[in-house]
Amino acid sequence: MKQLNYQKSQSKLRNKFLRSGVKLIGPDTIYFSNDTKIGKNVTIEPFVVFGSKVKIGNNVNIKSFSHLENCKIENKVEVGPYARIRPGSVLKDGSKIGNFVEIKKSTIGKSSKVNHLSYIGDSKIGKSVNVGAGTITCNYDGVKKSKTNIKDNAFIGSNSSLVAPITIEQNSVVGAGSVITKKVKKGSLALTRALQTEIKGYKRKIK
Repeated sequence: MKQLNYQKSQSKLRNKFLRSGVKLIGPDTIYFSNDTKIGKNVTIEPFVVFGSKVKIGNNVNIKSFSHLENCKIENKVEVGPYARIRPGSVLKDGSKIGNFVEIKKSTIGKSSKVNHLSYIGDSKIGKSVNVGAGTITCNYDGVKKSKTNIKDNAFIGSNSSLVAPITIEQNSVVGAGSVITKKVKKGSLALTRALQTEIKGYKRKIK
């Protein structure tokens, strides 16, 4: 009986959003909460789940297999596919969250991008920031959570670890593969790479 009531409730919510102009691709695979709020010209692809307290602005595209809960998505934002937007997160106008990206209790600034395979937690990201693939904010030391602050126009290279608490100042660059533990000054390049070693004529062992 509970399952039947749940299905009826979901059918009502889907029809409500369809009537209001939300484009649902595969509506039977999309699940809403009673308090989900959605603006105009929004497209939601198949297999998207909305937990409680989600507010979506206008001209937003939520791609397949994304999960959103207790978050605010502003205008002209793209989310997913396979994105997880956790409680306390705000995605500002024009931002983009790509595939296999998790955002937790963080603000992603206007026109900023976190496109691939990244975790952003307890962070504030400014405007027009690019976060490269495989970047993680190391926000938990086993005892307490610490914050990461990435300011406007910063560029974070792929496969970087940002160890909180930390600030990346505006117009700065973090080189790919770096582990950053100290503040990065405005307009500078931060790198923490070991020198590459090459052994000429090396022969692999044969079984």
